[in-house]
Amino acid sequence: MKVALLSDCYPPRLGGIEVQVHGLARALVRGGHAVEVFTITPGQVPDDGFPVHRLGLHHELPGGLLVNPRARAALRKTLQHSDFDVVHAHLGVVSPFAMDGVVVALGAGLPVAATWHSVTGRSEPIVRALGYTGRWARQGVALSAVSRVAATPLERVAGAEVSIVPNGIDNSFWCAGDERALRGNGTHVVSAMRLAARKRPQQLVDMVQRARAMAGQDIRLTIAGDGPLHRRLDTRRPPWCQLPGRLSPTALRDLYRSADVYAAPAVLEAFGIAAAEARSCGLPVVTRAESAVADLVEHERTGLVVADDREFASALARMASDPALRERLSSYGRSVAPAFGWDDVLATVIGEYDRARRSARH
Repeated sequence: MKVALLSDCYPPRLGGIEVQVHGLARALVRGGHAVEVFTITPGQVPDDGFPVHRLGLHHELPGGLLVNPRARAALRKTLQHSDFDVVHAHLGVVSPFAMDGVVVALGAGLPVAATWHSVTGRSEPIVRALGYTGRWARQGVALSAVSRVAATPLERVAGAEVSIVPNGIDNSFWCAGDERALRGNGTHVVSAMRLAARKRPQQLVDMVQRARAMAGQDIRLTIAGDGPLHRRLDTRRPPWCQLPGRLSPTALRDLYRSADVYAAPAVLEAFGIAAAEARSCGLPVVTRAESAVADLVEHERTGLVVADDREFASALARMASDPALRERLSSYGRSVAPAFGWDDVLATVIGEYDRARRSARH
């Protein structure tokens, strides 16, 4: 099968959609498919054996804005004379290039799959008013999202089925090596996120503070990642909290192996790639029930799912006070392979491509 992947965001930018589109392209190639990527992200990445067409400006605009009014015409010229079997658009809350790409691909008579990587949230009334999801569904686009949390509001506004196409991770990497590393005294809680308000890093620091008081024990916190709140958090952080910045995958894996618990405090989380990777390392995960991370956790088996921040702090205190609980959750987590390795995800993606091709024929 020959596949065109469309995404506003792509490496060398770092983020969830970027990582996933790049990983999917590589998985498709390994599966024997032909792939071409179309993006408006400038820059270069090492040759992965497939073409990457960068249709944006040579440099990002201030604030990391990605836009190029001419990209639509360039994409139309390519797709109208192509032999792609399917076009797969990857969308966030704001994805002008990928949205244009869906319209262009439909105009070229190509089957289209569209996957959302973000939770609509407060944008739901705007998406409903614009009506494009419903129009796409009526034109045969196979709609999907990375989790049920992300899919449910889209189903409401589109009035059509929205399948689940989860994000993929490299289980062979995250599960590789020794099961446990040498741990220090006390309990080490870790998290990895973009340090932005939506991810709730300050709330996590506050919840660990409460958990320390409730448990009466030493609980250390490490939050890996960078973002607009890094400087503010760094100036206010207590001595038991570390902010090492963005880590390489190998360094992040080493951090997980030295830790006891992974904390996922975000509520508007469409999937939670970092939590999935930590889960693959055998770390018990504490998360909010509203988050899509809850779909990755079996309550009381691979982690704890809580209703609010008060219960979150209590869960962390419980983890700190009960080493046997931590070991039970970790041991079970290591014994059950997560279902979001790339082999599993690729099979789901191909199923969506088949659905898009069937819809295009009607």
